[in-house]
Amino acid sequence: MRPDDEREYGDFVAARARRLCEFAYLLCGDWHAAQDAVQTAFTRLYLVWPRLHEREAVEPYVRRIILRAVLDQRRLARFRREASWARPPDHAPAADLTESTPDRLAVLAALARVPPRQRAVLVLRYWEDQSVEDVAQALGCSTGTVKSQAARGLQTLRSLLGDEVTA
Repeated sequence: MRPDDEREYGDFVAARARRLCEFAYLLCGDWHAAQDAVQTAFTRLYLVWPRLHEREAVEPYVRRIILRAVLDQRRLARFRREASWARPPDHAPAADLTESTPDRLAVLAALARVPPRQRAVLVLRYWEDQSVEDVAQALGCSTGTVKSQAARGLQTLRSLLGDEVTA
C-alpha cells in the first residue's frame, strides 16, 4: 500500500471507529461482538483500500460489512457447542453518559431484546435513516420483508417499553 493510501486509511479508521462501534452495538447488543464486527470490517477494508476509487462511498461499504459480520456471528452461534457457566458481571459496560437519558437507555435495553433480523431492520431504517430499498439491498431481501420486519420490530419494541418511555 502506498504511504498516501496508508495515511488515508488510518484517518478514516480514526475518524469513524467510535461511530461504527456504536452502530454495530445497536445491531447485536454486545460491545465485544460489536468490536469484533468492526475489527473484521476494518481488516476487510484494509485489504481493498488501494482499489477503492470513490472514497465517499466507503462508509456505507463498511456498514454493510459490519451488518453481514453481525448476522454471520448470529448464524454461527447456533452451531457452536460452547457453554458458559460463569455468571455475567452485574455492571454494564462503561458508556458515554453525556448523551445518556433514561429514555435512551430504556430504548437501547429494549432494542437488545428484539430478534436480530428485526433489530437490523430497525437500526438501518430508523437509526441510520436508510430507505426501505437500501435496507432491503443491505439485508439481501425484498422491500416487503423489510416493511414486515420493521412493523414486527416496532410492535415488539412497543410491548417491551410499555409506559417506560414517554411520547
